[in-house]
Amino acid sequence: MFANAGLSDMLRDIEREVAYTRDEIGRDAFAPEVMAAMAAVPREQFVPDYSRGHAFANGPLAIGHGQTISQPYIVALMTDLLAPRPQDTILEIGAGSGYQAAVLAELVRQVYSVEIIAALATAAGERLARLGYANVSVRHADGYHGWPEHAPYDGIIVTAAAPQVPPPLVEQLKPGARLVIPVGMPGSVQELRVVEKDADGAIATRNILLVSFVPLTRAPAGSDRI
Repeated sequence: MFANAGLSDMLRDIEREVAYTRDEIGRDAFAPEVMAAMAAVPREQFVPDYSRGHAFANGPLAIGHGQTISQPYIVALMTDLLAPRPQDTILEIGAGSGYQAAVLAELVRQVYSVEIIAALATAAGERLARLGYANVSVRHADGYHGWPEHAPYDGIIVTAAAPQVPPPLVEQLKPGARLVIPVGMPGSVQELRVVEKDADGAIATRNILLVSFVPLTRAPAGSDRI
């Protein structure tokens, strides 16, 4: 009962945020498929036990190791900006608890997710498997370098802020595909950015919204990129 009521509140909060930010994000509503995916994923399963009472609140929540699960509106916005299609293969940088990957898994054929914190990578992989998301693979690695073995991708989503767009991710993007990423330094203004590669490989970018994300963590020098 609680989860159902909380889910309904979460979906209404997303719709209110869309109305409030429509001039910035350039849309009056998110795709019905995106909202259906948000409704289908049990968000309460992706937060620590002590936070389950707040799982559907429209704000980020700590998941340990200095990381967070993004607020539902931001997850929905980034998913909608990516414009995923059923046959797509998507790369996610920053698995965290696995929530964003689960939302994407409702919409696409395959999700590859990279997480630099080993404990989170293991827990996310186990959680996604337990919940039946067989089309998500999680890898412990430095996400700056992407996951080149499965490139090129129909879309790439980054759930942590980078000082600039990592060139390896642009290289791993298919022509005609999008990269959605927050760009900026920790503690400063960050821009949620959409990077598009056209059929000729030319790159166009547009800034969508001011955001606040944890920084994209890098592997220490000499660590062989884990």
